[in-house]
Amino acid sequence: MVDHSKITTDATTGSEDHLRRNLTNRHIQLIAIGGAIGTGLFMGSGKTISLAGPSIIFVYMIIGFMLFFVMRAMGELLLSNLQYKSFSDFAADLLGPWAGFFTGWTYWFCWVVTGIADVVAITAYAQFWFPDLSQWIASLLCVLLLLSLNLATVKMFGEMEFWFAMIKIVAIVGLIVAGLVMVAMQFESPNGSVASFSHLWNDGGMFPKGISGFFAGFQIAVFAFVGIELVGTTAAETKDPEKVLPRAINSIPIRIIMFYVFALIVIMSVTPWSSVVADKSPFVELFVLIGLPAAASVINFVVLTSAASSANSGVFSTSRMLFGLAQEGDAPKSFATLSKRAVPANGLTFSCICLLGGVVLIYLIPNVMTVFTLVTTVSAILFMFVWTIILCSYLVYRKQRPALHQKSIYKMPAGKLMCWVCMAFFVFVLVLLSLRDDTRQALVVTPLWFIILGIGYQFVRRKRA
Repeated sequence: MVDHSKITTDATTGSEDHLRRNLTNRHIQLIAIGGAIGTGLFMGSGKTISLAGPSIIFVYMIIGFMLFFVMRAMGELLLSNLQYKSFSDFAADLLGPWAGFFTGWTYWFCWVVTGIADVVAITAYAQFWFPDLSQWIASLLCVLLLLSLNLATVKMFGEMEFWFAMIKIVAIVGLIVAGLVMVAMQFESPNGSVASFSHLWNDGGMFPKGISGFFAGFQIAVFAFVGIELVGTTAAETKDPEKVLPRAINSIPIRIIMFYVFALIVIMSVTPWSSVVADKSPFVELFVLIGLPAAASVINFVVLTSAASSANSGVFSTSRMLFGLAQEGDAPKSFATLSKRAVPANGLTFSCICLLGGVVLIYLIPNVMTVFTLVTTVSAILFMFVWTIILCSYLVYRKQRPALHQKSIYKMPAGKLMCWVCMAFFVFVLVLLSLRDDTRQALVVTPLWFIILGIGYQFVRRKRA
């Protein structure tokens, strides 16, 4: 069960076992945007467009719609008891200690895996400027930088994330505006195609690769949304959570339409979908196409900071998860101590050491896109497990604590029904992952993680007894 005595809601207390509420509304809003615009959009959209064509727009809208309800369930649960530090706390409270253990450790592993994907992406982007720089040295430098940034204060993390997310927003808005101007001017690219919205339906229709192509787009598209639940790990460090969390969650649908749907429409209007290269970022390619190499450099900087932002969020959330697990006795006690700046430094260092797995992977498999696909699929499967646990916790909460639900200021719309709809959708995505060779490998490997966790849980339970 959650040990409430260890959690403070005071903004200024900073003893050795308390997280401080130092994240303000602007930090949380931008962390939510940064979480919703992941590396998957910048790095993976080339592959999703080449797999699904214009129908990829519907893929992003469907996934965004489902995940909005997962976030609403999480929001209602976190606000039903402000002692919850994150979703592993309410999972342990509502489903039992096993759920807290499995969710906390799986979420930690999710972000380590995602962090590896981000480090892989960062090294790929760095080679745009430094083609001779060794990939694994670039990865090593990246991990060291992330560690030093996060060892400062939580406010420093909030500021970094604020500016990282700001760069992403400005870039995507810039891309949308530039694309619209090109369509209006009927810009002709070097390969002879004229920018026009008609590319969306003239080049084989909205579903040029048929229903199988449409389904194939879901795997990497799901990965583009990982981190959308990041707001849930900041609950213990947020000032005024009753106002700030609902505001951040409610704006998710607008962000998805603005950043995903508009950006993809513009990219495919300027460049016919069939000309989009699978293993390159269409954001960079769009500006190379116009003949603006400087703009391509700027966009490359943006996608690099986007990946850095995602990895930065990952390092932050994994250290907070380890801190919570250690307080419950589900992780080594050393992870429960905080530095003088109220940062879980031991957990941070451990997570960064695990990120170095990305360096090893790049060394073993030199093809960046192969590593990226493998790692992102494992990550997407595990994130779906975490999202499912959030939904299951919500169903138990509705059954066991109806009074709390009645009293809630932030009720989830169509609560019980949408929980089942979302879980059915996740099963559908898992079935899709089993159909393609490159994603099937990851699907086969993932159960190993749950076997390891099961053994770990038996060991922890025996130690407790």
